[in-house]
Amino acid sequence: MDDRMLVGARGEELAAGYVTGLGWRVLDRNWRAGRLGELDLVALEPGAGHAGVVVFCEVKTRTGLGFGRPLEAVTRAKLVRLRRLALAWLGAHQVRAAACRVDAIGVLLRPGLEPSFDHVRGAEL
Repeated sequence: MDDRMLVGARGEELAAGYVTGLGWRVLDRNWRAGRLGELDLVALEPGAGHAGVVVFCEVKTRTGLGFGRPLEAVTRAKLVRLRRLALAWLGAHQVRAAACRVDAIGVLLRPGLEPSFDHVRGAEL
């Protein structure tokens, strides 16, 4: 695994801890749907009665700001692909939810500092 993949895996691990800290339950990680791609994180946000909200999270991690903030890498095309992946995941799983949405979580890992998170709920197309 190269350094970039290790940074990405670390960011996804931290993002899973972050959403768990919000009281969410992680349902899936790194779910693949062939050519469509991969969902980094699928979680259930409590609320809306007993069913809650299924949240499909795209996680972007950076170790510095030289290439911009992490969420600047979440493009319109990526969001379209995430919505297709979300539909595929819902079709493959028997999960009851009041609603679903796509979120983006940016993780910044700077040496000597605690990780920071930038969370956009309901990332727009």
